[in-house]
Amino acid sequence: FMRKVFVWMWLALFLGGLISCVSSGDSSRWELVWEDDFNGTSFDTATWSKIPRANPEWARHMSDNEACYEVRDGNLVLKGIVNTDLENDTAPYITGGVYTKNKRGFHGGRLEVKAKLQGAQGAWPAIWLKPCDEAQWKWPWAGEIDVMERLNHDSIAYQTIHTAYTIERKQTRNPRHGSKGTINPDDYNVYAVEMYPDSLVFFINENRTFTYPRIDTGEGDELQFPFKKPYYLLIDMQLDGGWVGPVDTLDLPVEMVVDWVRYYKEKE
Repeated sequence: FMRKVFVWMWLALFLGGLISCVSSGDSSRWELVWEDDFNGTSFDTATWSKIPRANPEWARHMSDNEACYEVRDGNLVLKGIVNTDLENDTAPYITGGVYTKNKRGFHGGRLEVKAKLQGAQGAWPAIWLKPCDEAQWKWPWAGEIDVMERLNHDSIAYQTIHTAYTIERKQTRNPRHGSKGTINPDDYNVYAVEMYPDSLVFFINENRTFTYPRIDTGEGDELQFPFKKPYYLLIDMQLDGGWVGPVDTLDLPVEMVVDWVRYYKEKE
């Protein structure tokens, strides 16, 4: 009997430790140093700018059209809509996105975004990070941290990193460069990344999805782990692309609803 009790106690301790490993869980480690809860009537232009249209696939429908933006009930709402002003803009649909470029950078610590993602065929909302010094480096040498990408009506979200090591060397499994996690497609979810000098750790709703470690490739950190520098945040409601597929305009408008953004530093 005592042996059975011991076994069950050991299993309970083991499983408790396992659970703690898949969640950041230890709130005493972190100190909130900045947040935006979007409780005003518009987003704070001292922190955020509208993402301009550009050539990359993700940015080719970005627009500064006010119809793509709203601050509503304490949420930032970014929209993908059918373009009704074809005389001034020939894009068939347009999207809203914001970033902190040249205004706020994040270096180390834990970054969290709470968002609800409306589904649509061709919808590709994203929460991600690009380096503040990206002008000095050709992509992907600058590095990219994708905290969340969701496709269409999926009940999963993708979290991925991109570097010269994963793109040019095609080393996506040693170490694994991304993962996916279950989300509630009809409600808010919290997406997070913890940034350390030797690793990036990703979470969805406090469940750890994967860790990307720094390893020694013999070719310098910029190849495999260029993440030891400030990054700016992008939050955007993207549409269309080779990965997500074509847009069904009958599914538009579609919304990305952001409740808050929080940034923590480890307590000293």
